[in-house]
Amino acid sequence: MTTHFTELAQRAAADGQVTSQEVLALRRQGWGDGIIVREEAEALFALNNALDVRDEEWCDFFVEAIGEFVLNGTPPRLQCDDKEAQWLIAQVDHDGKLESTVELETIVRIIERAENVPVVLKNYVLEQVEREVLTGVGPTRCGGELSASHITSAEAQILRRVVFASGGHGPAAVTRFDAEMLFRLKDETLAEENAPEWDELFLDGVSNYLKGFALQNAQLDHDRARELQAFIADSRPNVGRFMGQMARELPQARNHFGKVFAKRDTAPSYIEQAIAGEAMTDHEQEWLDKMIGADGEVDELERRLLARIIEEGE
Repeated sequence: MTTHFTELAQRAAADGQVTSQEVLALRRQGWGDGIIVREEAEALFALNNALDVRDEEWCDFFVEAIGEFVLNGTPPRLQCDDKEAQWLIAQVDHDGKLESTVELETIVRIIERAENVPVVLKNYVLEQVEREVLTGVGPTRCGGELSASHITSAEAQILRRVVFASGGHGPAAVTRFDAEMLFRLKDETLAEENAPEWDELFLDGVSNYLKGFALQNAQLDHDRARELQAFIADSRPNVGRFMGQMARELPQARNHFGKVFAKRDTAPSYIEQAIAGEAMTDHEQEWLDKMIGADGEVDELERRLLARIIEEGE
């Protein structure tokens, strides 16, 4: 099956275009055994690199197939480990740059769908978009029209999708890396005609970093997720074994068992952690002062950010 799939992809690449019939044939071959394997995924990347035109039908198939390989090619499902992330980056960055919109969309969709992705993959996308904003060159631009250092609607939407994706640091949790990237883009594009979506993205992103909270165990690593999925899949009926293993395997589960059996739970609740996260720490205040004072003035977006923080703190 894999050999036939690879041959189909190579024939399609020969003339720099892929027809609807070829996409259908690849789809049938790729899903004939229910999975996309690495050799098939690499054949799709080679085909995509050879195309002069990438129509919607091809793009939909490519995004779907590569996402299926990365997230579900090996257990556990909906997980992307470090090796898979590095493989994906190497495929799209093989010549030192991310060239096509479909490759960018593929990574963004994986980050959105995943239960967990390595931070290197999320940061790779953010770095690519930041570079495109500052240079005016890349898959989100059409020849770099207007000015280099402005933020397009497409770029603002991609940034929002990645910054607030569930597969990153935590569900909708903005990191310091994200917030500092937003500040850099703001400082570089203050005098430009940015897309309307940009202002709210900056305000939402930075205020989320300062006022939000993330659980320490919000994301499981790849190996841990595999262990837990195997445990859940064990359907042998034994309540005592289940309760005992849960207590051993999940430290946080002991807190829940303590509540059931009238033991005092001293761990802070989710609500208590959320309230604590809402309060800005001295460290966060120092960080904000440094970011705002970096250029020696308070601009309009920074004034709106401060007003939002004060309003939300009342």
